[in-house]
Amino acid sequence: MDKLRLGVIGLGCRGTSLAKMIMGCIDEIDVVAFCDEYQDRVDHMVNHAKTEYNKDTFGSTNYKDLLNLDYVDAVLVATSWETHVSVSIDALKAGKITAMEVGGAYNEEELWELVDTYEATKTPFMFMENCCYGKIETTVTNMVRKGMFGKIVHCSGAYGHDLREEITKGDVNRHYRLRNYQARNGENYPTHELGPIAKILGINQGNKMVKLVSMASGEFGLTDYVKNNPDTVTQSLLETGFKQGDVVNTTIICENGESIALKLDTSLPRYYSREFNVQGTKGVYNELHKAFFFDGENEWNGAEFNNQQKYFDEYLVPIWKNATEEDLKKGHGGMYFFEFKAFADCALNNKPMPLDVYDAASWMVITCLSEKSIKEGVAVDIPDFTRGKYKTRAITDATELV
Repeated sequence: MDKLRLGVIGLGCRGTSLAKMIMGCIDEIDVVAFCDEYQDRVDHMVNHAKTEYNKDTFGSTNYKDLLNLDYVDAVLVATSWETHVSVSIDALKAGKITAMEVGGAYNEEELWELVDTYEATKTPFMFMENCCYGKIETTVTNMVRKGMFGKIVHCSGAYGHDLREEITKGDVNRHYRLRNYQARNGENYPTHELGPIAKILGINQGNKMVKLVSMASGEFGLTDYVKNNPDTVTQSLLETGFKQGDVVNTTIICENGESIALKLDTSLPRYYSREFNVQGTKGVYNELHKAFFFDGENEWNGAEFNNQQKYFDEYLVPIWKNATEEDLKKGHGGMYFFEFKAFADCALNNKPMPLDVYDAASWMVITCLSEKSIKEGVAVDIPDFTRGKYKTRAITDATELV
């Protein structure tokens, strides 16, 4: 197989942008089919393929029609959060190499079914957490692997992103975030920050997350935003209200003694940041200060802030060291490009996926567990989706496989 023939299921903002990126710059992938529940989205992408590439593609509003196509080797599942797992399960059963987009799970049971289906079918599966391919994240991971931080003790990260406009216009733009913020209260989008941290800590590969506690602030930001934007936001949202707390903090303890702190912060005015922080016995990296500090090497005063570039010059992994200006324009600063290049390489050459089904289940389960912790005010056990195999599984990550 020279090229991976891909069908894209889910053509909202993420699915459409990824499909266009893949068609424009991932030579190893041939996009041949599109599906979305809305016909206009399907028509848009079918027309795009014809207009931009003179290519005839399949289109349907029923994803099972796409799964029945013999000439589709693989699928990208970029549907709403609610359906990521169920559609991926059907894709695995159909023998389609599956790339599943990120989002939080709604219950443990669907994740166990995903794991069980993968183990029964052995169909290749990759969890498409693009932040595991970030410049900062891969550089720090590389330095951790070289022992520069000593024993890692604590990591933290955030999904800090002002999404008030996107959320409150969800009824107009057909975006699933609105209904989630109206009906749920938890760490609803954990994997951008947790994914790179889990790889650093060897989660599912010699280590596991054991227990979590989550707490949520009250909901004020979205209600205030709706009130202050009567000309652009549907005021009926004030009647239905929102359940999602403005800031959710989650603390996780790992079997090997490390702690993890996650923060969801999406409904207040703020800048974008993942607030990536890694702290060990020999040093620390802090994204907010853009700084490394190593014991005996740096003096932790204001002069050392913004010193990360000198370390990047030495420890960048090959994908970032060799990246061109064009590469950096290919989706989320290049992360999407590197991620899908890795997916295609592993799928075409029968290599293990760097982000697998156990990663997907372990990271996504944080959402439903955090909901339970917030609602009941209790610490919650985190299941081991590897069923004990984590003790002997080898470490794989983006620093090694691209």
